[in-house]
Amino acid sequence: MDFIENLDQIMNQIKYGWVDKDNKKHNNLADFATNYSLQSPEELQESKLGVCWDQVELERQFLTEHRQAPHVFNIVHYGNTINPKMRTHTFLTFDYDGHTYWYEHAWEKRAGLHKFSNQNEALTKVREIFIEDELENSFDPDYLVIYEYPAPPAHLSADEFYAHSEQNGHKINL
Repeated sequence: MDFIENLDQIMNQIKYGWVDKDNKKHNNLADFATNYSLQSPEELQESKLGVCWDQVELERQFLTEHRQAPHVFNIVHYGNTINPKMRTHTFLTFDYDGHTYWYEHAWEKRAGLHKFSNQNEALTKVREIFIEDELENSFDPDYLVIYEYPAPPAHLSADEFYAHSEQNGHKINL
């Protein structure tokens, strides 16, 4: 898959962080909820700084341009009494040569191309890893949801991004 090497070259130029509504760069999540603005893939390539939401849209665009049909997901653990902080991650999968692949860049600990037999196996594994890595044993399954969602328009706020994935996507049941 030569196209993955090309995607890696593009994504390896991108660092984790975010750009606000005034085009200021941030390396921590302070004020993220109130000042975030989703970048277009072109803006991300210029700023070279984006969270998983930004990065996955560049990956989606790249894979689509290379005749792949990516599936983009938002896994969200909504805050509750066990784990009061909301946790989220976006990621994508695509099918190639009879297998499903999870391509990951933003989640540095899990970066790379991961091969699975099918989509359900890939989603189940990402869910397991998310619970293990992000929820630190304070997991309540009633508050974890995975949405597959269509490409959002650029410049959505954090709340608008959640609304887009919830209202325009569909819930995945594992």
